[in-house]
Amino acid sequence: MDSSNTDIRRKQRATQVGSVLLYGIFGLLLFGPLAFGAVEPWSIFLMEAGSAVLFLLWIAKQVLEDELKVRWNPVFAPMAAFGLLVIVQLVFRVTAYPHDTVSLALQYFSYALLCFLAAQSLIRGSQARILAVVFSVYGVALAGFALIQGISSNGRLYWVRQPRMGGWIYGPYVNHNHYAGLMEMLVPIPLVLSLTRMASTKTRATAAAVAALMAGTIFLSGSRGGMLAIIAEFIILGVLLLKQRRGLRTAIGVGLFVTIVAGLLIWVGGSELSRRIATVSSSRAEISADIRTGINRDGLRMFLKRPVLGWGLGAFPAVYPQFRTFYTNFFINEAHNDFLQLLIEMGLLGFGTMAWFLVVAYRNASRKLTNWAVEMSGAAALACMLGISGILVHSFVDFNLQIPANAALFYVLCTIGAGMPFAQPARKRRAVRSKPPEELLPSQEPVPQQTATNF
Repeated sequence: MDSSNTDIRRKQRATQVGSVLLYGIFGLLLFGPLAFGAVEPWSIFLMEAGSAVLFLLWIAKQVLEDELKVRWNPVFAPMAAFGLLVIVQLVFRVTAYPHDTVSLALQYFSYALLCFLAAQSLIRGSQARILAVVFSVYGVALAGFALIQGISSNGRLYWVRQPRMGGWIYGPYVNHNHYAGLMEMLVPIPLVLSLTRMASTKTRATAAAVAALMAGTIFLSGSRGGMLAIIAEFIILGVLLLKQRRGLRTAIGVGLFVTIVAGLLIWVGGSELSRRIATVSSSRAEISADIRTGINRDGLRMFLKRPVLGWGLGAFPAVYPQFRTFYTNFFINEAHNDFLQLLIEMGLLGFGTMAWFLVVAYRNASRKLTNWAVEMSGAAALACMLGISGILVHSFVDFNLQIPANAALFYVLCTIGAGMPFAQPARKRRAVRSKPPEELLPSQEPVPQQTATNF
């Protein structure tokens, strides 16, 4: 009897630890943007230390369960290959600046820990539903804050903190483009929820309004790359809806969403938005299109000097001054093109590894889209695909993936999108199994389940 009671208590503790772990992971992801994008040493440390503490918590959970269970995710293989390339750069002294390579490698290791822990902890549709609500509330609160700040800005973060090197403040970010990058990943969550059949009409309408407000602030932030990215997301979603021939209700929902966005932009945006869309010249503290072109040209020369393994992860700011061909008062610490910077720092091998990572993420997410309107696994996969597509489009003209808060969320979304379908409630599983195979339509074929690995 004592042994039985002990086992029950251990399982209860393991369940409690699991809940703390799940919400700790996503709480850390939500903390990053509020800490100015987690770009300062103290916030980077908290992200790295937080991921390490959460990993120790996961180990404690395995001990309580008296079983080591690891859920495999297809993106783990390219992640491991990328890490191996970074180790090669350090061991064989390929990197031009080992200190920065080690520092950035620690950040990437914390991203990997968060991805691993998310894959182990987010396993049920009910968990995903709660997180969708949490992220939607978080996103609309952040968008509301950004709107208020935009109207009453005094040039300081949270009206208190003066940026050390200037910037174009929007929301909690010094750079408005990085606020837009965050919203590109968050908007699809309430937007997809509003188009599913897994919530009441009132909830879907609320989700559509939330998504519209969040999307509107991308335009109001003045980020041209953000505008292009969110439009790309809408196009991808529209193509999917047309391909799957969704009904009149979905068309009305999309029309309502677009109307709300347009109304918000006309009401709040006005002439400033029109001027921003029309101009491609430099404004405020943003580099001009000519400087971006110069960086791209110089960056290609850097890549051609070391095309295989690159100059070293994080080494771009240290090496770039040797290749710069123009004068500017700006400190060029990033390439303003994440794809080019990856080529420069990691070479073709690193670029190929990241391409492998994205192909795996998209391929596995797309397999779950068949019944996304009625299944949480498919809805989550669609939201993740839209979010990562938007920020990848934006990455051609900016460096969102060099911002720790945005990068961490991006990699976790890729991991969720590529992961195995969420566990279904017992009653739903029985209902699916009781249906004869011949009655299943092609669009209703069950997604093959992956299994966890026990050690």
